Amino acid sequence: MSGGSVHETVLSWSAGRETVIGVRADESVLGAAERADLALPFGCRTGACATCTGRVVDGWIEHTRPPRALKDRHLAAGYVLLCIAEPRSDCRIEVGSDVRTELVSNPWK
Repeated sequence: MSGGSVHETVLSWSAGRETVIGVRADESVLGAAERADLALPFGCRTGACATCTGRVVDGWIEHTRPPRALKDRHLAAGYVLLCIAEPRSDCRIEVGSDVRTELVSNPWK
């Protein structure tokens, strides 16, 4: 593990399951989940699709590049793309396919 801070990140699924992982400041949430042997949905790993969408309910996340799959209103609502999202504080993030479904369930949203 390289130097730098590690942020405690709570991953929360809709069924009530929660798992806490440590995410380095230079590591994506998806990468840290994989390192912890947690399976999260993903697609492109570049922020171009929305397969790995999560929603930050507490904490601060920054994207390493523009999240092309999210609109400004999605970002304002707390949605993030876990493949390019790096924590800047301890976080709580809703994850799983249900979060992506919320995002795309209404095409007029």
